[in-house]
Amino acid sequence: MVKSLSLSLSLSWAFNSLAWRGLVYTVFILHFVLVCQLLLLQPLVSALDGKPVNAAELFERVSQSIKVKRYSEALNDLNAAIEADPALSEAYSRRASVLRQLCRYKESEKSYKKFLVLKPGNSVAEKELSQLHQAQSALETAFSLFDSGDYTKALEYVDKVVLVFSPACSKAKLLKVNLLLAAKDYSSAISESGFILKEDENNLEALLLRGRAYYYLADHDVAQRHYQKGLRLDPEHSELKKAYFGLKNLLKKTKSAEDNVNKGKLRLAVEDYKGALALDPNHLAHNVHLHLGLCKVLVKLGRGKDALSSCSEALNIDGELLEALVQVCCRFDSLCLTFYYNWLNIMPCVFLFQRGEAKLLTEDWEGAVEDLKSAAQKSPQDMNIREALMRAEKALTMSKRKDWYKILGVSKTASVAEIKRAYKKLALQWHPDKNVDNREKAEAQFREIAAAYEVLGDEEKRSRYDRGEDIEDMGMGGGGFNPFGGGGGGQHFTFTFEGGFPGGGGFGFNF
Repeated sequence: MVKSLSLSLSLSWAFNSLAWRGLVYTVFILHFVLVCQLLLLQPLVSALDGKPVNAAELFERVSQSIKVKRYSEALNDLNAAIEADPALSEAYSRRASVLRQLCRYKESEKSYKKFLVLKPGNSVAEKELSQLHQAQSALETAFSLFDSGDYTKALEYVDKVVLVFSPACSKAKLLKVNLLLAAKDYSSAISESGFILKEDENNLEALLLRGRAYYYLADHDVAQRHYQKGLRLDPEHSELKKAYFGLKNLLKKTKSAEDNVNKGKLRLAVEDYKGALALDPNHLAHNVHLHLGLCKVLVKLGRGKDALSSCSEALNIDGELLEALVQVCCRFDSLCLTFYYNWLNIMPCVFLFQRGEAKLLTEDWEGAVEDLKSAAQKSPQDMNIREALMRAEKALTMSKRKDWYKILGVSKTASVAEIKRAYKKLALQWHPDKNVDNREKAEAQFREIAAAYEVLGDEEKRSRYDRGEDIEDMGMGGGGFNPFGGGGGGQHFTFTFEGGFPGGGGFGFNF
């Protein structure tokens, strides 16, 4: 009995002791958790009145994050502080400012309004809220102007308003790059998109736009690398895929055209050049080479009119594009002076030479001489240009003299007998005595016919005429050829017509 009681008391004491231990441990754990919460949240708890000593550390960390453009970290700290103390006014103000810089205008406006509820009448917050509304309106206006094609005005809104009040606005920065591309300021587009990629090297739109800027400067290798990097990050990005495969197709068509030229397959080359030009009519920096290649091939094929059109297109390169090419070269390439010389001197010279050749084919002699003279001035040592200029000047001279073959109505390969028959026929037709009602015109026409025969009927004179020599005074005397009387120094022709002429009698030709 005693043993049983003793055992019962021992068990009771043991259970009581265990319960007390559990209670002590529970209290200890609760106090530990409470202390940990206070220690961890203390830097995030802040108020303007009576804030803890570590409050300033939070806002200093936020300032540092903003300085190095780690805006997400700054927002995370501010959001945590507000969650710990929803009445923390300064955290609302700082968060509103960060959101405004990021052009997250709706969220920013809510934070400003919450701050003004806690601190009504705060002039700084009211001013920043007004700036927010200005930036928001300016950004909307800039997008509208971009859509309407007023790129200069849109750039002013972005630079002078949006990026002043929202300097971290990626949407505005990307819009600016798009505007620069549209305005063909490719070097600036490369710079601006480069700044974006420094902050976020995986920004797909910045990679796309920077690739396009290099593409339009005909720096296709660099453009392709930008597209490829973007596609590695997102293989299904539609715009990057379109740009990448479009560039590959253009290079493929261009190479095919050049290969066909080298193989002598000129007609196939023409089709390839035209196909490449149709892929992107706005790609002037590359199309100018395509036009030149096409012009050369068309000249070889003798298609002067088509060649002239293609060469003229090459010479109509936009001046702003040339300026952009020079700017980007000077900024990124040590060979700037060589580049500038090539574009402003050699390339126009080549285009002028080819267009001059095309004008020769179309018998635009004056135009050919003008183009070839300009080309010769730019490249005075080029023998091909000088030879072409001599041909053009000779053709121009010949075009201004009378075409004796045309006057007699014979071809340039006509035989002596054919020339003589044509002359007799026309002499009868236009003899003044047979054209009494139109004697003045008949006399003029008859003189032309006789002068033509004097040159073409003489083998030596005809040869000299065909060579383009000046024979105006050759065998015609100083006063010109006169078929109606002597003293002219030329051949004398006697015409005797049967009937119908004053004086009567028959007619015949004496040569």
